[in-house]
Amino acid sequence: MDEIASATNVTKRTLYNHFQSKDQLLAFVLEAQNELALAAFRTFGDQLTGSPAAIVDGLFRDLAVWADRPRWAGSGFTRLVIELADLPGHPARAIARRHKALLEAHLADLLKRAGVRDARRRAREIWLLSEGAISLMLVHGDRAYAAAAADAANRLLRNSLR
Repeated sequence: MDEIASATNVTKRTLYNHFQSKDQLLAFVLEAQNELALAAFRTFGDQLTGSPAAIVDGLFRDLAVWADRPRWAGSGFTRLVIELADLPGHPARAIARRHKALLEAHLADLLKRAGVRDARRRAREIWLLSEGAISLMLVHGDRAYAAAAADAANRLLRNSLR
């Protein structure tokens, strides 16, 4: 709180007049970030059209591009929840959970429009591959995990059509 007060040129007292606790401040920041991230994903999602394979390929291709940015650190929402793993009731975890659920639902809508049966289930499985790819790209610094996840997601979609 000292660093935030200093960086914003306000006193801690003023900061606490606006936010009752560090947790409340963190929740406020995450809520704002959630709105920005959802807007960005919706814009990105508008580019995900065509066949289910095209949607999957676009999703993971853009994930690899995102991972190529300098100082890329993966999903802030995921990293935060890991940091707060021992605090299941923390408000930031609820925001992160809602954020991830909205992204998964958006992917399900895209897949449904592309004619994928059981689109919610497929979206959950593809989202799982996406989160795994993000984690492994962070661990290994290897963007090829995005392509491997795309291959697995496309196999999953092809197998679900049989």
